[in-house]
Amino acid sequence: MKKILSLFAVIMFGASAMAQTGPKIEFKEETIDYGTVTKGDDSGLRVFEFKNIGDAPLIINDVKSSCGCTVPTKPQEPIMPGKTGKIEVQYNMNPGPISKTITVQSNAVNKDSGIIPLRIKGNVIVKEEVNLMEKKKTLPSS
Repeated sequence: MKKILSLFAVIMFGASAMAQTGPKIEFKEETIDYGTVTKGDDSGLRVFEFKNIGDAPLIINDVKSSCGCTVPTKPQEPIMPGKTGKIEVQYNMNPGPISKTITVQSNAVNKDSGIIPLRIKGNVIVKEEVNLMEKKKTLPSS
């Protein structure tokens, strides 16, 4: 009987943890893949969209990037329950592979300590320049 009561207590505790009240954040996607992009043709701006699926205002306290080559912008106002928000990320388009983390600090109760890691990935290439001054091959005259 003690085992059954203990099991019941554990189930009830787990159920109450799942039914947390407060702000909850849900991102449309937590990783954005730039794919292969060409420097100069792509601005490097991407947007992470999210929704407050909780029952209290969601506050984004801070958004930090893993390096200075990526600049995130956070919403200034609280996101009300049921509403959406966005975090813009501007990558500086340095040629080479992209693998960066953006750390979001919030008051979301459905994330461990309110912290959400977002990621960007991809590859930036340099457009091959055509030299118009290069001597063109001439066709033989007939």
